Amino acid sequence: MKWRIKSLIFAFGALYLFLIFCLYNLQIQKSTYYLSKVEAQEEASGVLQAPRGDIYFTDKNNAFVPAAFDKDFPMIYADPKEVQQEIQKSGESIETLAKKLSPIINIATDQLQKKISKQNDSYELLVSKASTEQINEIKKLNLKGVYISDHLLRFYPFNGISSHLLGFVDSSQGAETGRYGAELYFNDLLSGKDGKVENGRVIPPQPGDDLTLTIDQNIQAEAERTVKKLVEQYGAEAGSVIVEEPATGKILAMGSFPNFDPNNYSKSNIANFLNPAVQAVYEPGSVFKLITMAAGIDSGKITPDTTYTDTGSFTANNMTITNWDYTTHGPYGRVTMTNVIEHSINTGAVFAERQTGPDIFYNYLVKFGFSQLTNIALPGEVKGNINNLKKGQDIDFATAAYGQGVAVTPIELISAISAIANGGTLMKPIILSDDKPQVIKRVISQATAKAVTKMMVSAVEKNVIAAIPNYSIAGKTGTAFVPNFGGKGYTDQVINTYVGFAPASSPKFIVLIKLDKPYGAPLAGQSVVPAFHDLTQFILNYYNIAPDKL
Repeated sequence: MKWRIKSLIFAFGALYLFLIFCLYNLQIQKSTYYLSKVEAQEEASGVLQAPRGDIYFTDKNNAFVPAAFDKDFPMIYADPKEVQQEIQKSGESIETLAKKLSPIINIATDQLQKKISKQNDSYELLVSKASTEQINEIKKLNLKGVYISDHLLRFYPFNGISSHLLGFVDSSQGAETGRYGAELYFNDLLSGKDGKVENGRVIPPQPGDDLTLTIDQNIQAEAERTVKKLVEQYGAEAGSVIVEEPATGKILAMGSFPNFDPNNYSKSNIANFLNPAVQAVYEPGSVFKLITMAAGIDSGKITPDTTYTDTGSFTANNMTITNWDYTTHGPYGRVTMTNVIEHSINTGAVFAERQTGPDIFYNYLVKFGFSQLTNIALPGEVKGNINNLKKGQDIDFATAAYGQGVAVTPIELISAISAIANGGTLMKPIILSDDKPQVIKRVISQATAKAVTKMMVSAVEKNVIAAIPNYSIAGKTGTAFVPNFGGKGYTDQVINTYVGFAPASSPKFIVLIKLDKPYGAPLAGQSVVPAFHDLTQFILNYYNIAPDKL
């Protein structure tokens, strides 16, 4: 009997020692391994990744429209430690395994070997967005150490629409990081804080904040469709469009073509990631005559009815400039400043600038914001350049009067013309729906704004193309020659611009359309004006804006 009790005591003692050994082995000797295993599993499952804040557009009813959000995508990843252990058991080489995987996951064999040969590594992402075919092939191989799981990645439901404004998220380094556009500018707000495994305990992530933009998705889509059609129709290099609410500075649409798909940004030309609406300057051409007239009228030097006699040309500093239609039309003779805007007479703009005086003219350009940033909440904004006028030459002021020799950004230009539309105040352009309208400064009086608006309406009525029945439309064209960069003078290529707002009696929106280097160098009246007409008609119908001219 005693030997049986001793045997039981011995057996239980041995079992107890075995359990102690196993616990020691797990908690002490292999603790690092299992902790790294847990971390790898948590990382692969996405549990530790902070959900990035969503980005929303709005519509005319203030309904939220998702424009960017995190979505589950299937991925393929490897645990190199486990792969190497399995290879040791099977006797198969890493090279053989890499050759099996390479055609499935589209990674070169040598690169794949490096990934799965890493020492003390428990997680290597192989495919970020795995296709159904890739998943099925991996399942067929049934390789230990190679897994399929879901993880959160950024998704843009409208693909290329608003890509310049939104930017994209780069997750190639593991963490989601905003690149370009709103994703970059508001990255800290959107990112949140990732979770972690600390002392065997999972600390949950803190989600990022959501963002609601002033962009109206319906106007945005139509605006981008319009500019894409325009670029393709005229074989142009590029095109941009901005729609703004002049009373508040809210940006309702902003887009350019060519654009890119932020869901597959790696397949796009990196040059297309920059936003031309805020990151590119150009000489605006005759649309700038509106600023010249505003400066002259507001300073009391001219009125819309001031007259002068046009001879078709003007000479200063041994250089002669002519009207754009001098060879076909000849001199206009005695005309008013309103006629200058109606017919876009270059020498008329020069007359207005000379009546105003160079110092006053320059100071108004500064007041309108052409030498400073608008501070729109987007990354990489550049400012216009009017430094050419600091030389003080008459010819430089003369060409600036009709928009050559000075450079602006589209966002600067539409902000300046918005000041005419809203009664004389320069507003900060805003893209966050929660931001309150911010007045930067008053640049011209209400009377001046009204007078220039009336001149713009007259120009539309005389030229007909932009006119819409029963609505008063204010607008102005600009056809500017492109400078010969690296040389002197100008090329025979042009940039077309049209800026207009409606209804002119109480503007609800302003539109800028810009077309870069259209084939054959057509006038703006042939290209961007019809496009403006169609987009303006769409917005009037969309908002159901009542006619103001019955």
